[in-house]
Amino acid sequence: MTAADTDLAARVRRLVQTMAPQPPADLADEHRLVEDLGFDSLRLMELTVVLERAFELPRQRPEDVVGVRRVGQVIALVAGAPRGNDHG
Repeated sequence: MTAADTDLAARVRRLVQTMAPQPPADLADEHRLVEDLGFDSLRLMELTVVLERAFELPRQRPEDVVGVRRVGQVIALVAGAPRGNDHG
């Protein structure tokens, strides 16, 4: 994992923890968004918008995020998404 990857993961974790209705003291990649952190469907939509804006991501399609249930999966989704300044 590069320093940029580590920084991105830390930024995603901070945003998830900030927006979580029931944030734990120490957020782990294994934490489940709904069951552990208290996200509901509206709050998950808000999180998606915040992540899109913070990381200049294209709008996420529902089928791309339907299986995302844990913090680590959110990080992987953000890390693998094209950025707004990418042209390829």
